[in-house]
Amino acid sequence: MSEKIVKIMPCLDMQNGRVVKGVHFVDIADAGDPVECAKAYCAAGADELAMLDITATVENRGTMLEVVKKVAEVCTVPFTVGGGISDAATAGAVLKAGADKVSVSSAAFRNPEIITDIIREYGVDALTVAIDVDVNPAMPSGYEVYIDGGRTATGFDAVEWAKKVDALGVKVILPTSKAGDGAKTGYDLPVIEAMHKACSAEIVASGGAGKLEDFLEAANAGATVLLAASVFHFKTIAIPELKSYLASNGIKVQQ
Repeated sequence: MSEKIVKIMPCLDMQNGRVVKGVHFVDIADAGDPVECAKAYCAAGADELAMLDITATVENRGTMLEVVKKVAEVCTVPFTVGGGISDAATAGAVLKAGADKVSVSSAAFRNPEIITDIIREYGVDALTVAIDVDVNPAMPSGYEVYIDGGRTATGFDAVEWAKKVDALGVKVILPTSKAGDGAKTGYDLPVIEAMHKACSAEIVASGGAGKLEDFLEAANAGATVLLAASVFHFKTIAIPELKSYLASNGIKVQQ
């Protein structure tokens, strides 16, 4: 069980300027306007907010800075932006547009120096490293790193990559289960637990939340940030309800 305060983090997956949500990184459905979503989540008690431009990397372009600016203007909680951040200069532009943190994934895997560069330029608190993972029994941990929005297998063990990231000083690691993404079948607890045990960084649970119990299980597995999209976008679970449930089960939450 986490002794730290556990934070709730709705995630706005973005495509063509709209919030969308898929299942297993495909089957994308519209879920609203990002500014309206951000306002609603901040008002509802979200502790942090994430926005991920899900096609920026595969379309070989940067994050949509105009959207970042508009969301940042209404966001009253720490705001993390990911997707298409390929170097420290791109990260700087996103931070200047109003993000509190950037999240890097594919670019950092291809060139880990990006992690060092961003930390040196903007400080360790401005960076999250995201790791898309999928089950692969051939890997020592049973999980493989995927890049390019979950499209490309790397042949690299996910927990080993998390340990390398942790050794570079990263404070927040965000593993997303490809199998769990949007499926509402629960977070991938073994990968959360393995990374929590292997790293000093905070672990963000991401991919698969469908019911209140899923969030509790992730917190008990070692996640201190609970990220979800579908259950919040489509109003399956309300943030105050979730916080109340976690608190009643012994998890410390931000009030």
